[in-house]
Amino acid sequence: MISTQVLMYIMGGTAILFAIFIIAFFILRKQMQKSEYMQMKKLREGTKANRFSMEIFYQKAYIAFIKTPFLKRYILKVRRRLEILNVDDEYATRRDSAKILLKTCAIVFPIALLTILITHSNLLLMSILLIFELFMVDTFIDGMVDKIDNNLLREQIEFFSEIRHAYHEYNMVEEAIYQVSLDDEKNVSRQGSKIYEVLISDDPETELEKYYDVAPNSYLKEFAGISYLTKEFGDREEDGTSLYLKNVNNITQEMQLEILKRDNLNYKFQSLSVISIVPVLLLEPLKNWCISNFGFTESFYRGRSGMIVQMLIVLITVISYLITRKLKDNGSTSIDTTNTQNPWQARIYRIFKKVIDLFIPKQGTKDYRKVTELLKDAASKLKMEWLYVNRICLSILTFIASIILMIVLHNMQVEYIYTEPTTDYNIIGNLTEKDRLKAEEVTERDNYFLDMFRGRQQTTQEDIELAMSRTDFYEDAKQEEIETDAARVLEKLQKINNEYLKWFELLMALVFALIAYMAPIWMLYFQKKMRQLEMENEVMQFQTIIQMLMKIERVSVEIILEWLERYANIFKEPISRCVNNYEAGAWEALEELKSSISFQQLIRIVESLQAAVEKIPIREAFDELDSDRDYYQEKRKESNERLISRKSLIGRAVGFAPLICLFVGYLIVPLVFIGMTSMSSSFSSIQ
Repeated sequence: MISTQVLMYIMGGTAILFAIFIIAFFILRKQMQKSEYMQMKKLREGTKANRFSMEIFYQKAYIAFIKTPFLKRYILKVRRRLEILNVDDEYATRRDSAKILLKTCAIVFPIALLTILITHSNLLLMSILLIFELFMVDTFIDGMVDKIDNNLLREQIEFFSEIRHAYHEYNMVEEAIYQVSLDDEKNVSRQGSKIYEVLISDDPETELEKYYDVAPNSYLKEFAGISYLTKEFGDREEDGTSLYLKNVNNITQEMQLEILKRDNLNYKFQSLSVISIVPVLLLEPLKNWCISNFGFTESFYRGRSGMIVQMLIVLITVISYLITRKLKDNGSTSIDTTNTQNPWQARIYRIFKKVIDLFIPKQGTKDYRKVTELLKDAASKLKMEWLYVNRICLSILTFIASIILMIVLHNMQVEYIYTEPTTDYNIIGNLTEKDRLKAEEVTERDNYFLDMFRGRQQTTQEDIELAMSRTDFYEDAKQEEIETDAARVLEKLQKINNEYLKWFELLMALVFALIAYMAPIWMLYFQKKMRQLEMENEVMQFQTIIQMLMKIERVSVEIILEWLERYANIFKEPISRCVNNYEAGAWEALEELKSSISFQQLIRIVESLQAAVEKIPIREAFDELDSDRDYYQEKRKESNERLISRKSLIGRAVGFAPLICLFVGYLIVPLVFIGMTSMSSSFSSIQ
């Protein structure tokens, strides 16, 4: 026992220590209020968010995405495109990347859940649709990044308008760009600051070439180039107006035409992508509705034929979706977000090099030149080896998937035979509950004998009759009833024993694999065709570039060719070859360029360049571009309208194809054909 006196000492000591702590706390608090620590704390509290901040949320979401294996691929893909728009702004790049991926997930996840709810009874269809929805993620991401790029174009129009006013005030290109670029809230201001840094650098020509590689669109390239030339060679008046401002106005008009073109394309295609996808989500609801209202269609929808039609509709939907996506390409800057240094194709090629080389045409052969030209014409980033890796991998996967699908279809047909309610008459309407229970009892009885004889190919009706007579099911049955049921069981047995992988199905799988092997080549031809539609638009852009350059002092034909090469897309290859050969002989290089192209408007430009090399000044060689400028502007608008009209016409045909196949091939034809067949059989039985 602790004595009362000791307890009093302990309590007193504790009280004294507590008092000392309180006094020390107040003394330290008073000292800290006067110290720099307290001032820093107040400053920190002034910058701390008092409530939930979406900016901080996006930054944390980005870190979470970059650590998640599956989402890491998509966040890096978005980041690579946004890095160019958000020049050297890591915070904005992370914020916009996380925002786009979060919006995409918010769209795709509900669609995936809806797909699972609708198709949970059909695992094969559900798996295919979920894989298909992974491709949709890329479309949503591209659409959101394109929206940012379109906003940048609109900001550029206002930016160039402010440049005009600033240039009137300062009469210096770099100073005007600097003053207008002070607004850090806009993406275009970052681009303006970058151009300003290029112009005031020690080696502006080299820095300008570097900027050309990272500029988000060709109009900023043109503006940077014109600003550099004006700074180097000086400005002069043309018809009482500054030539620099006149060129800026030309670029602005080009951007306005481009914005109108993109808006029209988006308007024409805004619902086609959704229309091409919707049919695959309606497959299961439509099947369930038909079976519940028209019982005679159950054998089609739950059997092999229905599954084959389902797979065809899914395949048509995938093809239509990909084509619609290609057609909807609105011409915005396409940043290559793939890993071009070490993609998966390169890794596979290194492992199976000897095998893949057997499929690649030998260098110098006609086939090799043909594929090489096709890759160039389609503006594909693929190397020859990577293209053939794609073809071989796709054909192998298609062959394996075809075999698996055929095995699944055989098993599905066997499963349907085992579960189909068995009746002695053709069903035109739906079975009553009483008739269904009776039919299911007959099915269970037949299944007993099917299990007994399954796999025995030599089974006869007499064998089944003998087995039936020995069971309790037919203990009191008449011989006629046994014979009828044995014939029915034998018919089912023959169908089940016939459900195995056959030689012609292997041949069909090989045909599908061959089609898959050719699919990448066909896609390149399609891309080539789409690029040909853009030829006239690109040549008109060349005319605008020449119109800006031809009035600047000391601009040569070689400089014009270099500018055309920089902005060329479809004609980049022949123009690059001409630039490389120019020093060896200007006339000969231009003659080679003229012979390598077939587009008449570009040939006329080359002929004018040839005239400017030896005979007349550049300004006189292209005087018709200046005199007929209004005509070319109207022609450019009309060309854009025709291009959009062609694309929308093809897009409507392709986009509505899955919906038409769904209602015609999966609803109307089965209802009409199976209904008429059932009625004909029923009338024959009655007669």
